Amino acid sequence: MAGYLGMYEETRDITQQQERHYYLLSELQSLVKDLPSACHQRMSHTILSDLALALIDGTVFEIVQGLLEIQHLTEKNLYNQRLKLHAEHRALKQDLLRKHREAQQSCKTHNFSVLKATQQKELESLEQRIKEEQRMMDEKIVLELDQKVIDQQSTLEKAGVSSFYITKNPQELMLQMNILELIQKLQQKESLSSKMFP
Repeated sequence: MAGYLGMYEETRDITQQQERHYYLLSELQSLVKDLPSACHQRMSHTILSDLALALIDGTVFEIVQGLLEIQHLTEKNLYNQRLKLHAEHRALKQDLLRKHREAQQSCKTHNFSVLKATQQKELESLEQRIKEEQRMMDEKIVLELDQKVIDQQSTLEKAGVSSFYITKNPQELMLQMNILELIQKLQQKESLSSKMFP
């Protein structure tokens, strides 16, 4: 008797998984229609079916949510670092200009042109330093964001999400971004329906 019960539950689980797969595939197919037409061709039935399979147990939804949270925290942190650097630069420049004004006020007229030339060189040197530090900060930000993309690609590839692997190919990146968008929209839709029908 226990053997029959086990087979019945296994068959029921398989049936539920198939129903869930068809439901997710159907939802993905309808969501693809909202994407730009150029993306439709890349979203083959196979890609969508594989994606639906990866989404069945909900783990990929959680992974994507976690990756998005990490990305937002990283972006916010980098933005704050850049703002801080900008504020430091502004303070340095204001401080230098204040010192220049004070020096000009106490300067003798016959030394004024020499002082002005020296101050101009100091200002140009500071502006060059600021420009270089901002360039280095921007490069750091780009490298860190690129690394986040690689981390996301690797994580989703390991999770078995179709079309995810480490690449810098713009077409493949666009496909991956569209797949992420589909996952997010589907997750929002499921979250909404679970609130409406608990």
